[in-house]
Amino acid sequence: MKPIVLDGANLTPELVADVAYHYRPVIVADDAMKRVVKCREMVDELLASGQVVYGVTTGFGKFSDVVVSPQHGAQLQVNLIRSHACAVGNPLSEPVVRAIMLLRANALCRGNSGITPETLQLLIDCINKRVYPVIPEQGSLGASGDLAPLSHLVLVLIGEGEAYDQGKRVSGLQALANAGLQPITLQAKEGLALINGTQIMTAIGTLSYVKSQRLAKIADVIAAMTVETLRGIPDAYAEEVQLVRPYPEQIGVARNLRTLLQGSRHTTRQGELRVQDAYSLRCLPQVHGATRQVLAYTLDKLNMEINAATDNPLLFPEKGLVISGGNFHGQPIAFAMDFLKIGMSELANISERRTERLVNPALSGGLPAFLSHSPGLGSGLMITQYVSASLVSENKVLAHPASVDSIPSSANQEDHVSMGTTAARHAEQVIRNVAKVLAIELICAAEAADFVGASGLAPATRVLYDSLRAIVPKVDEDRSTSADIERTAKALLSGEWLEAVEAVSGPLY
Repeated sequence: MKPIVLDGANLTPELVADVAYHYRPVIVADDAMKRVVKCREMVDELLASGQVVYGVTTGFGKFSDVVVSPQHGAQLQVNLIRSHACAVGNPLSEPVVRAIMLLRANALCRGNSGITPETLQLLIDCINKRVYPVIPEQGSLGASGDLAPLSHLVLVLIGEGEAYDQGKRVSGLQALANAGLQPITLQAKEGLALINGTQIMTAIGTLSYVKSQRLAKIADVIAAMTVETLRGIPDAYAEEVQLVRPYPEQIGVARNLRTLLQGSRHTTRQGELRVQDAYSLRCLPQVHGATRQVLAYTLDKLNMEINAATDNPLLFPEKGLVISGGNFHGQPIAFAMDFLKIGMSELANISERRTERLVNPALSGGLPAFLSHSPGLGSGLMITQYVSASLVSENKVLAHPASVDSIPSSANQEDHVSMGTTAARHAEQVIRNVAKVLAIELICAAEAADFVGASGLAPATRVLYDSLRAIVPKVDEDRSTSADIERTAKALLSGEWLEAVEAVSGPLY
């Protein structure tokens, strides 16, 4: 597998996902390593000159006015990591940790952080040799960087803390030794350079975005199947309708639906059965399109953040400047994650309404009540709609914006924070819920297709139907469907079924 070359400027969410999920190796660009060396030389010159520099010859946060002797510089950095490594909660998943390490390395490649080349190389080696620190998920305020969780990453680099080695949780020192690696001794500025950044929230957010993009596309396919089985009216997706309200995303979704429904023998025309469909069918371009707008906004911010230097202070060797700024503040990502939560929650909200139409005999246009093969004796898929309703309700709680909250810290020196990591963690949970809601709609739509005739589905939606039926058999008699829902959600998140559909339909918007 060809390595990704890190230069601090050209990383994308797709490349992050390649490392996170497929173990793609990484290397540092030669020019980037030269910048790192030059910046480190500047740190050494500052130390030799006796200049007071935050976090290099001073304490941290409120202790910024306490001068620390240069001979204590290394101990200052170790103390920083040990004291800040107090995150709590369940460990972040290994894919998220790989993404965190990659983003931290890419930020260092910009050459503004003062790291030593040896430290950067060890971080790269840990990614490639699969040494992944155990990082608890809770404890970041999302400003001054993701200090507490990132400190657990650095503990492993200095031979402390815990790491995963071949899936087993071992000491950081043991994990390094098993990979043939040696721990580093932190030099002046290095501890701060490694933890003063937004990589936790951004890594979670980047992988959540990648999943969201897949779900948004497959949601169009699932919805198209529902339209077919409810004998919906595709006239509402006509290009003429979209062009007089020309949001590009609305136009793109409508085009998807027209493509996906080509060849269906179940759809109807205006006035054939009814004049117009309910909003959850008729307004698909408008609602799904609005979610695509949210995804576009989120992508723009992630592309910026994953290629940014976000620690403090920043060094600019070409100008001889050391500047204490605020790039560690996570507000841009906090807003993006809160927006992502809202957009994806709405994708689930409208999906649950379509599920209700599939199972409710008063709304389904002649389908058996709750898609039961023995109505009354059997409950069919009645309770799957309950589960869907529960998940969308939970999403409404999780979608509350974390970014509007702030609690001062460090004796009010750090008096405004973003809570961006909380927003990102909640976005990740929302997306997992959305996948399950869409899985429930798909299971119900496929069952409805069995009643109306799966052979009449459009070629594109038939591919999705067949993919589902390979792992979820017909519910022709009552059974537990929990495992069916979980398997289906996992498949939707993987993107495999989307690729199969696009092989027939062509690329979807």
